[in-house]
Amino acid sequence: MSSESSLVAEIRHFNRFYTGVIGLLDQHILDSNFSLSEVRVLYEIAHTEKCTAGQLTSAMEIDGGYLSRILKKFETAGLISRHRSPADGRTFYLQLSAKGKKLMSSLDEKSSGEIDRIISPLTEKQQQQVAGAMKTIEGVLSDPASAPVSDIRIRYNLQPGDVGYLIYLHGELYARESGYNLEFESYVCKTFHDFLPTYNTNKDRVFLATCDNKIVGAVAIIGSSRHLAQLRWFIVHPDFRGKGLGKKLLQEAIDFCREKLYQKVYLLTTDMQATAIDLYKRNGFRKTGEKHLQQWGQQLYEQRFELDVM
Repeated sequence: MSSESSLVAEIRHFNRFYTGVIGLLDQHILDSNFSLSEVRVLYEIAHTEKCTAGQLTSAMEIDGGYLSRILKKFETAGLISRHRSPADGRTFYLQLSAKGKKLMSSLDEKSSGEIDRIISPLTEKQQQQVAGAMKTIEGVLSDPASAPVSDIRIRYNLQPGDVGYLIYLHGELYARESGYNLEFESYVCKTFHDFLPTYNTNKDRVFLATCDNKIVGAVAIIGSSRHLAQLRWFIVHPDFRGKGLGKKLLQEAIDFCREKLYQKVYLLTTDMQATAIDLYKRNGFRKTGEKHLQQWGQQLYEQRFELDVM
């Protein structure tokens, strides 16, 4: 079996398993004498501001005639009401009645209870793994550009495994995007090896952007002297670029420098990192030096940038 056929088989196997799990949840909905489609229409009406039939047809990809029959059934049962738009007399807004809201609340409670029954035997870590895997599937199969970043958190404390993952992330991404060889990963290892024995939160800070407990971005400030600090290990995972995360991490780093009264912060980069260099310049960094190097399997120009903090 080819790798592609094997992948399809694995996805189909998971689909059969998950369909069985969803069947348990859906059974509680079916016990309410409403079809799954009908309950989903109720849900969309409850959670869509100024909901219209047209919005439902588009969002749910449902046949207009079928939707019309569902809405008529809901109106007859007193679950929804229609209100003409004051701006456009041809548009009607749909909303749940008090009876509809009570029904929706009951259905939500039943579904939540069943989900709790399924995950309660799991440990907290296993529950987080399940939720994280679901978010990963949703994010990968959705448009990455529209993926929400509200779940991204910035933490400042190094934990076991963080440095190892940052070394891996640098090695993997720079090899893929810049063609760096293993020497670069060895270099990153050495920088952390030199840093960790003298790591002191009074002068140093590592900023780690995490989503679903996974590191998706990082930057660090290392105190070189009383008045001088170095910015290092600035990286953002490709799936989280274009969302302002790099800008946020860089601003956090600069704010920390001001908090610790550093007068100047510097960084070393190469001319291949054009996007990062543009961000540095937009935040006031200026190039103060450049030299040609042949390293990491590339012909490079190492550049030094500095920012007067105070």
